[in-house]
Formats: sequence, structure tokens, C-alpha cells
Amino acid sequence: MKIAVTYDNGEVFQHFGHTEAFKVYEVEDGKVLASEVISSEGSGHGALAALLAGKNIDVLICGGIGGGAQMALAENGIELCSGASGDADKAVEAYLRGELISTGVNCDHHSGEHSCGEHDCGEQEECGNCHEGGCGRSAMTGRNVGKVCRTHYRGTFNDGTQFDSSYDRGEPLEFVCGAGMMIRGFDAAVADMEVGQTVNVHLMPAEAYGEADPNAVFTAQIAMVPGSENLKVGDQVYLQDMQGRPFPAKVTEKTPLTITFDANHEMAGKELNFQIELVEVRDA
Repeated sequence: MKIAVTYDNGEVFQHFGHTEAFKVYEVEDGKVLASEVISSEGSGHGALAALLAGKNIDVLICGGIGGGAQMALAENGIELCSGASGDADKAVEAYLRGELISTGVNCDHHSGEHSCGEHDCGEQEECGNCHEGGCGRSAMTGRNVGKVCRTHYRGTFNDGTQFDSSYDRGEPLEFVCGAGMMIRGFDAAVADMEVGQTVNVHLMPAEAYGEADPNAVFTAQIAMVPGSENLKVGDQVYLQDMQGRPFPAKVTEKTPLTITFDANHEMAGKELNFQIELVEVRDA
């Protein structure tokens, strides 16, 4: 059995049609025997589905995906498990344990709305690559809105600690400006930049990953959460909401009888600083 995951820097990339790589896992008897990262060799739903079929992929795990892509996968006999996020390896482990449930078609980027996961106001979402997510979006204007932008960036906290950098990876970040692929503050900064320009922006939580929601921290009886007896503080896991949709959470506390999870995004409540360099702009 072969499982492919839309992949970027260890994470499940959130936009199937734009993924630049897949991580492919060889599985036997419910265990991963080997894995490798392969190039997507281009873009387009049909082309990507054909690529996966040519690699004898049985299952695709991804974040956001549209109806056309789902049909292309079905035509090639590939099972879809959408709505995943976070660490790619852990998403595969969750799938093999039967804990990852597909949300089906969950993106419609051509309608002007982005519904890759939850975007209800007040909800936290880990929708994708790098600095993505956000909710409560209003219309965005600027010369680059709706275009594919490639940017280099460096992200730091207020104390100067760097949390991410495309320069360190040696590859600019590519996204469609204003399409909801990025946190709003990053999108807004790029919307009217010129190629070659570098800007520095300071984002409050509302323009980044939102405030931490105390209701997203909850405690459960270990006996009621299968497998939790083997978890330890700091572990990242996938849980399910009332509709059976998977979401990532972190174990923050554990007693002999109970376990506490925090489903907030790790960047929730934080002020972020970005140095952004616009490298390229082209039509989507």
C-alpha cells in the first residue's frame, strides 16, 4: 500500500492543486516501512492525479481540495482523505489507526470563498503552509491580489527570536495573494508591494493567528480517549470533533486519570514580525 501526502517542510500542505511535493509512504500491515519526498512535477488537478496514479498511490492525504480534484482522484482509483493538517508523519499514523476522517471537498478557490477547514470567526484553523489561516476576512485590494506571488521572508517574535525563514530553506514561498492561503497580515503586506521591494511588518494576533481560545483547552478521562494512556506531555495528536472531523491538539497535562489537550494554534495570541521581500509576481 502506498500513501501520498501533500508536503511542505514536514507539514501537510493545504492546497492540493498548488503542492510542489508529495511525501510517499510504503505501508505494510499497518506500519510504515519507508518514505520519500517526490516532486509534483507541475500543477493542475488532472496532472497531479495522473502523477499519483503513475506512482501506484492508493491513498492521498491532504488539507484543502476542490471538487474537480476529487473527481480526478476518483477516476484514477485513489482514495481521498482531506482535511488533515500539521505534521505529515503524524497524519499518516492517524490514518493508519483509523482516526483520520476525510472532510471531502472543502475548498472552492474560484468562488472567492475559502473554506479549507474552519473559517468561522473566533475559530482557530491550521490551514496550511507556513503562515496561513485566519478568519473574518474582508475584501482585500492591491495590485497583487489574485496573482501568484513568490516571497522570501523572515519571521521573528518581539524578543528577536526567529521562528521561521524562507532564506534558511533557500526557496521563496509561493501563494496566491488574497486567496486565504496566508494569514491576513502577511497577505495585506504583499498586496501592493513591487517586485524587489522589502518591507517590515508587525502583526498583532488579530492579523495573524488570533487570540488563544480558553475553550480550546479541555480535559478528558484517559479511559474515554483510546490510546491516550500512551501519550505524554508535549505530544501532538489528532482528535475528532462532534462531526468526526480531525483536528490537531497538544497534550499539556496528564494525571493518572485525566489528560488535557490544547487545540489552539501554537502561534495563537502571539505578536509576529516579518521581513518580506517580493521576488516575483505572475498571473494565477
